[in-house]
Amino acid sequence: MAQIARENTLKTSNTSELATSSNMSQTTVAAQTVTSDIEVKAVAELPFETSLLPPSAQVANSTDSVVPSVSEIDTLAASLETVTKLLDIGGPVVWILLVLSVFSVTVIIVKLWQFALQRPESLRDVNKALDHWRNNEFDQASRRLRKSSPIAQIVAHAMQGIHQGEDKEVLKEELSRLANNYISQLRGLLRPLEVIANLSPLLGLMGTVLGMIVAFKQMEAAGAQVDPSVLSGGIWQALLTTAVGLAVAIPVSALHSWLDRKVERITQTLNDVVTQVFTHQPKLEAVMALNKQSASRAA
Repeated sequence: MAQIARENTLKTSNTSELATSSNMSQTTVAAQTVTSDIEVKAVAELPFETSLLPPSAQVANSTDSVVPSVSEIDTLAASLETVTKLLDIGGPVVWILLVLSVFSVTVIIVKLWQFALQRPESLRDVNKALDHWRNNEFDQASRRLRKSSPIAQIVAHAMQGIHQGEDKEVLKEELSRLANNYISQLRGLLRPLEVIANLSPLLGLMGTVLGMIVAFKQMEAAGAQVDPSVLSGGIWQALLTTAVGLAVAIPVSALHSWLDRKVERITQTLNDVVTQVFTHQPKLEAVMALNKQSASRAA
C-alpha cells in the first residue's frame, strides 16, 4: 500500500510539472506574439523612405506628387465655369473689356522688357565718361561710352561733335533730333494704355445702362405681376460690367502713370548729361588753345 501511495504521488507531481511547463510555453508564445505586434507597429510608425524603394517605385511616387489631385482639378473646373458664366451674363461689353485687358498686359510686359534691356537710368558709364571729359581725356571718355545705353550714345555723339569742332547750333539740332527720337521710342505704346484706362470705365457704364434698360423692359412686360427678383437680378447683371470696367481701368491707369513718370525722368536725365557736355566745353577749348600755343612755340 505504501508503494502504491508513492507511485500516485510521483504521478501527481509529474502531472503538475507538465501543466506548469505547458503554462510557461503558452506564456512564452504570448510574449513573443506581443513583441512581434509591437515591432510591426513600430515599423509602421517609422518614416517611409523612398530611397529604399526600387527606381520604378521612386519615379511613380514623384509622378504622383506632381500630378494635381482630383479636388484641385474640380476647383479649377469650377472657377473656369464661374468665369464663363460671368462672361455670358456680362455680354459683349465684358468680352470687349477682356480683350482690352489682355492687350494691356501685353503692352506692359513689352515696355518692362524694353526698360530692362536698355537700362536707360543706369548712368555709371556716363558719369565716368563725363569725369574723363572734364579732364580733357577724350579717348578714355569715348571708350567708356562704347556699347552702352542710347543715352550714352547721344552723349558720345555730343562729345565727338565738340571735339571735332562742329558748329554748335547744327550739333544741338542733331542732338535734339536724336533725343526726340529716343524719347518717342520710350513713349511708344503708352498712348494706347492711356486710352484703355480712360475708356474701360465708360464701356462698363454703357454695359450697365444697357442692362438696366433690359431689366426695366422685363418689368414692363410683367405688368401687374412684377417679381422683385427679376429687377434685382437685372440690376446686378448690369452692375457687373461696371465692376469689370473698373477692374481693368484701375491697374492700367496706375501702371501707365508709373511708366510715363519713368519716361519723364529719363528725359530729364538725358537733358542734364548733354548739357554737362556743353557746359564743360570752355575748359576743353582753353586746354586745346594752350596746346596749340605750345605747339606753335615749339615749331
